[in-house]
Amino acid sequence: MKSAAFEALAQSKIVREYEEAFREATGFPLKLVPEGVPDKRHSLGSGENPFCAQISRLAGGCEACLKAQQEAMRKLGKKLAPQHVRCFAGLTDVAVPVVIGGQHIATLLSAQVFRRQPTKQDFTDLTAKLIAWGLDTDLYQLEEAYFHTRVVTEEQFRAMIRLLTLFAHHLAEFGSRCIIAARHDEPVPVARAKEYVKDRSADHVTMRGAAEHVHLSAFYFCKMFKKATGMTFTEYVSRVRIEKAKNLLANPHARVSEVAFASGFQSIPHFNRVFRKYAGMAPRQYRLSIRS
Repeated sequence: MKSAAFEALAQSKIVREYEEAFREATGFPLKLVPEGVPDKRHSLGSGENPFCAQISRLAGGCEACLKAQQEAMRKLGKKLAPQHVRCFAGLTDVAVPVVIGGQHIATLLSAQVFRRQPTKQDFTDLTAKLIAWGLDTDLYQLEEAYFHTRVVTEEQFRAMIRLLTLFAHHLAEFGSRCIIAARHDEPVPVARAKEYVKDRSADHVTMRGAAEHVHLSAFYFCKMFKKATGMTFTEYVSRVRIEKAKNLLANPHARVSEVAFASGFQSIPHFNRVFRKYAGMAPRQYRLSIRS
């Protein structure tokens, strides 16, 4: 499910538009990457800091940049909240998790900025390390790129984190819908079963009933559905119901109990438990978040 969700996000138009808009509005690069500690350095694309781009061409520089990204990802593994690390050259990288259903699906990488004004001595100290790594580029050009790197205030840095966090939340909502949507490459029985669930999500829906609807044995249908979607049929039904509940919660006059039963849940405790699992917060908290 993780890889399918990431691929759906990575290939979506919304990610490309956000990456471009973020670069144009802030001057910072932005890249959506898979969750997990990388074994190769993630390039941040055309908007990458010119100094970082030049350093990454050196074997030692690329390895040092990779270590910074790995450190950020390890910190995310311990706590799913925005993280930032300082690289060997004194620049700060930012990593913000995209969490869907309590699972870390993707990460937004950004920044490559200074949080204090660098000095000539800083560059002199850095030069010795770069030469040891086999620096063969124009040192003047590298120095120009170094001192043209953006320096941000703490207020600007916090604002950037806030913007990335909002984007990550938006992506998580979009990703939740992508997970339950039909895909053009999935087997016809799976697509028909998905429609079957959506049409009857407020009713008592069973895997056996869906299998009969698509004219397959329960055993074969169960295996096919899991292989095609990366989740069990029961999990899919829960996700569909939670997405329906999210839409209903947008109505401030609908009581949470009414939303629960209209979405297909038979008890409030069960609804609250499942909602928190897939939305990452309680129904009332979710309602407050979309209102704010």
